[in-house]
Amino acid sequence: MTNKTGSAAFIANPAIDPRYVCFELRLGRSRIHRWGVYAAEKIPRGRKVIEYTGERINRREAKRREDTHYLFEVDPYWTLDGSVGGSGAELINHSCDPNLETRILKGHVLYFSRRPIRKGEEITVDYNFGWEVEHVKCDCGAKNCRGLINVK
Repeated sequence: MTNKTGSAAFIANPAIDPRYVCFELRLGRSRIHRWGVYAAEKIPRGRKVIEYTGERINRREAKRREDTHYLFEVDPYWTLDGSVGGSGAELINHSCDPNLETRILKGHVLYFSRRPIRKGEEITVDYNFGWEVEHVKCDCGAKNCRGLINVK
């Protein structure tokens, strides 16, 4: 299935690419949204967990694919489309109280653990959608849930 821009509207065969992970992870159904990524082993605080990968596209192409759900803006010029060549990190769900943080280093998008993560726990990240973009309802279930994925 593709959206009106021709990009994948969803990922038909979700998978985690072991080349981009530092700990054992697994996919499963999520109470937050569709698929989720889960720790298959304990992950200590402050460790690199996974790299977000995908097709590297310029601003013009990112604008054309704006309805794709798996775009990650690396800098003002480059965006990664995780629906094309993604590592599995594109399936990590949002939480207002995430256990991962994002670091962009030399054009690479890396997710690091903010705290120890238990085996079997869903790994999550705060998407930090801008307030100026369409407001997206949040269903993360965190005690401190903002109600929106957008950051004011």
